[in-house]
Amino acid sequence: MPFVFRFSLFVGMLALLACSPPPTSQEPVRSVKVMQVGESAMSNQAEYAGEVKARVESRLGFRVAGKLVARHVELGQRVKAGQLLAEIDAQDYRLSADAARAQVNAALTNRDLAAADFKRYKELRDKEFISSAELERRETALKAAQAQVDQAQAQLSAQTNQVGYSKLLADKSGVITGIDAEAGQVVSAGMSVVRLAQDGPRDVLFAVPEDKVASMQRGQSVQVKFWGSEQAHEAAVYEIAASADPVTRTFGVRVALIGQAVAPLGSTVSVNLGKVQGAALQKIKLPTSALRQEGGKTMVWVLDMATMTVRAQEIQVTTADGNEAVVNSGLQAGQQVVVAGVHVLSPGQKVTLFQPSGNQP
Repeated sequence: MPFVFRFSLFVGMLALLACSPPPTSQEPVRSVKVMQVGESAMSNQAEYAGEVKARVESRLGFRVAGKLVARHVELGQRVKAGQLLAEIDAQDYRLSADAARAQVNAALTNRDLAAADFKRYKELRDKEFISSAELERRETALKAAQAQVDQAQAQLSAQTNQVGYSKLLADKSGVITGIDAEAGQVVSAGMSVVRLAQDGPRDVLFAVPEDKVASMQRGQSVQVKFWGSEQAHEAAVYEIAASADPVTRTFGVRVALIGQAVAPLGSTVSVNLGKVQGAALQKIKLPTSALRQEGGKTMVWVLDMATMTVRAQEIQVTTADGNEAVVNSGLQAGQQVVVAGVHVLSPGQKVTLFQPSGNQP
């Protein structure tokens, strides 16, 4: 009996242990890097990214419709003025030219017959065998036959021109910057087949926001730096868009490169407009590593130095200044904000300040 009692007691203890909740694991203390926020001056240097463009870039297409049978140029190829770029099937236009040529021959035959009649009737009128009215009718018939000849020749010239229009030639020397049609495609009259950046002056195209376009004017001097180069080149603003882009709501600005500045088409450049008017603004700025998105809102972690815990704080970011985000609202000067390790934290979590290995005792 005592053995049975002890066995029952042992089984009961196991059952109690199995039903008891597991011991709660304490959330680890994270090491974070923080910074004390404060107001600092925003840079008053206006700098934008731009792209090198040709002053004149044309979309070339055939003046007549047809099936594209050959394209003789490739993207990036240099071409000369008058060089053959593409061809369409001109068989129908050649047949039309042949028909117009036959009409010219028929009109010439009728004109010659009318001229012979007029000559014969004129001799008869000189001998007073016929009346003047009869001679006038023959003269009128000759003029009508000559008009038909002129009409047929004009028609032949038009048909011959259309045969010539079946070949697409380069108007100017330049570089092919785009291909818009391939062999086998049926193209309409005026449809773009290739894009040609003509040789000549080069411009830089960039976009400026609505609040900056009012401070720009034609002829304004700017500095341009090509990608991978620290050398600044002079340029001048010569074109400012009259309306904003419907998608980006920015205004396109073109500046003309001055002197011997040369860069490949499409290359990236930086455009420095110099110091903008007005005093530098004092704003709170944070590195982008401190920001995180939560529910469509921009959040940061604010450290409570008394309890060494973090709390989430929503902020409003207006713009960027270099690699830093400019905060419009949500923070006050003097607060401690986590700038590293923001994606592993939770509200109320205990943290410690990160110490570089060299500073550890």
